[in-house]
Amino acid sequence: MTEMVRKLEKEITRHKALYYQGRPEISDEAYDKLEEKLKKLDPENPVLALVGAPIDESTNKIRHQRRMLSLEKTYVAEDLANFLKLGPLVSIFKIDGSSCSLLYEDGRLVVAKTRGDGSEGENIIAKAGFIPAIPKRIDRGGKLEVRGEIFCREKDFHALAEDMAALKLEKPTSQRNIVAGLLGRKEHIQLVQHLSFQAFDWIEDKAPVSTEVAKLEGLEKMGFEVPAWERHTSEVSLADRVDEARRFMGEGDYLIDGLVFVLDDIQQQEEMGETSHHPRYKLAYKFQGETKNTVIQAITWQVSRNGVLTPVAEIEPTELSGALISRVTLHNMGVVVDFSLKPGDRIEIVRSGEVIPKFLSVQESRPGKPSTPKVCPSCSSETVREDIWLLCPNALCPAKQMEVILHWIRQANIEDLSEKRLQEMITKGLVTSIPDLYKLAVEDLLTLDKVKDKLATKIYENIQKTKGLDLVTFLAAIGVEGVSRTKAERIVAN
Repeated sequence: MTEMVRKLEKEITRHKALYYQGRPEISDEAYDKLEEKLKKLDPENPVLALVGAPIDESTNKIRHQRRMLSLEKTYVAEDLANFLKLGPLVSIFKIDGSSCSLLYEDGRLVVAKTRGDGSEGENIIAKAGFIPAIPKRIDRGGKLEVRGEIFCREKDFHALAEDMAALKLEKPTSQRNIVAGLLGRKEHIQLVQHLSFQAFDWIEDKAPVSTEVAKLEGLEKMGFEVPAWERHTSEVSLADRVDEARRFMGEGDYLIDGLVFVLDDIQQQEEMGETSHHPRYKLAYKFQGETKNTVIQAITWQVSRNGVLTPVAEIEPTELSGALISRVTLHNMGVVVDFSLKPGDRIEIVRSGEVIPKFLSVQESRPGKPSTPKVCPSCSSETVREDIWLLCPNALCPAKQMEVILHWIRQANIEDLSEKRLQEMITKGLVTSIPDLYKLAVEDLLTLDKVKDKLATKIYENIQKTKGLDLVTFLAAIGVEGVSRTKAERIVAN
């Protein structure tokens, strides 16, 4: 048993250091399993209390007045329901970046430091000055500590890659690992201007507010960007939030690996306290993920309802998380260009839970240059490049109309109106927009393949039922960019 404990201690320490250096060799799930093994063999082992990575003695170390702890993790939805029994919860996305602490005195930023080993961090004040989302002054007196996450958005990663190439530096290979890499640089520190920061906590000698919601609202008033948050009092709300996070993992403009849930009542937080490893009043819900290598066979482009052309890699069929995967998203045009993606390249892909499989990194690149479409694959309109995106400017593009109407059908829950039937309706000119659905007669539906009297009447009635949608569903269904059902609820509530 002792030999196994020593082996696990060595392995965990090594992988923890690699992770915080931005060079992970195993997945988060595989790492968590190592910790679980050690916890079962030796629950009080000091390696379990390690947070972050050991700091080089030559660096400018600064001690944290209050330790920056890790989080207790779960992959099981039932654990969230049990956690909710303690009281109302607040959730934020668990950003995949680097934790940071900012110290303000009389409203002026005086120190910025990394999490480091949890007890001491490296002073990055010079670099913080280049990060636009970190306020250099705030309207608040006295001493204040703000904690949050430094991360990189997709569009900024593209601009960063171009700047590094111009400086004759090696181009970044991963949006996930670049943050730690930039924060550790000794030269060209201005490159951190491409990083973002979101604040999620503030600390004063006396608890500044009584709820987690008030804390986030207070940070926002001070000028900080805060993560999108939700307050939960029901299991339904928790499930909706988990679904939203899953969608964001596939479609969002920065990386997350789950959600953080925290008790809303700060007095209750203080009563529950902390262990040497994690706060008892917080819980991280993570999506199980698995990565594998495969080869790109072809790259196709799909048109979204907002006109964005999304590249999709047709790959050698690969079994991942219990499913046979043959297609993965390549995110956007910027990713194709930055990583020079093309048929024949060997790439690393990931699938977390039920999230759409996606590209992570290039393992082996074949000679040649990437290509992007000059015209829309649906309507042949000339494409327009906008930052990291490729767009179809045609408002009447059939693929764009198809996605807009299909989004409405799914959000409004119009039963029996499948994607295949909608495609036939568009081809026959029966519908070109959402309002056209409500102009359809039973006779129109009878013109569709394999649709008889009974089914035509049923589809017609299902459409009519949705004339009385509630406002939240209506706002979520019309397809405004960035307005999910959760955001629609907050708009209506306010």
